Amino acid sequence: MKFFKNYFRISLIVLLGILFVQPVDGWAQRDVSDIKQLFEERDREIKALLGPKGTEYTDEQREKLKNIINGNIDYGEMAQFALGDTYDELSADKQNEFVDLFSTIIRDQSLNKLDIYRAKVTYEDITVEGDSAFVSTIAEMDKVRTPVGYELEYEEKNGTQQWVVTDMIIDDVSTAGSYQRQFQRIIRKKGFDSLMETLRKRAAR
Repeated sequence: MKFFKNYFRISLIVLLGILFVQPVDGWAQRDVSDIKQLFEERDREIKALLGPKGTEYTDEQREKLKNIINGNIDYGEMAQFALGDTYDELSADKQNEFVDLFSTIIRDQSLNKLDIYRAKVTYEDITVEGDSAFVSTIAEMDKVRTPVGYELEYEEKNGTQQWVVTDMIIDDVSTAGSYQRQFQRIIRKKGFDSLMETLRKRAAR
């Protein structure tokens, strides 16, 4: 499936997750300078956790890393956008299953290429408007510079108000929008049930 083969894009999604797993008090801040500081602190923290290249991880360490990486990504928002109008036509049970499958697959794949989390991140600009924010960065790895923008919403998650990731724009391409185009193409050709069956098989691996 094409939408699960772009590991760099997926890795950058979860890199965002790394940056947003923060203590509640810290991520309750809405000031631009505070957001930048929190990004930088988390970048340092995750790199310390990863250790040097070639580090071997136990299953426990990999699970911990997976949880940290994916902690504050709003998969529900991203999955809903990716499914488009079809999402509203589903029962609550089907919606929940779709979000679970979507997040499970991405969470599992987030550990496929850990080296991506060692990318150097430069923060170009951060804007905050009410409960929304946008962070412009450059991710640099192996001398390749990739502009990455992050859309954030300040909303309730796990009982607290905090910033969550709703989309990421890589080289001017929306990640959520890309998933939406791919899912809709499958639905048009084979139907929603076929898409779900494919996702179930993928998540079960």
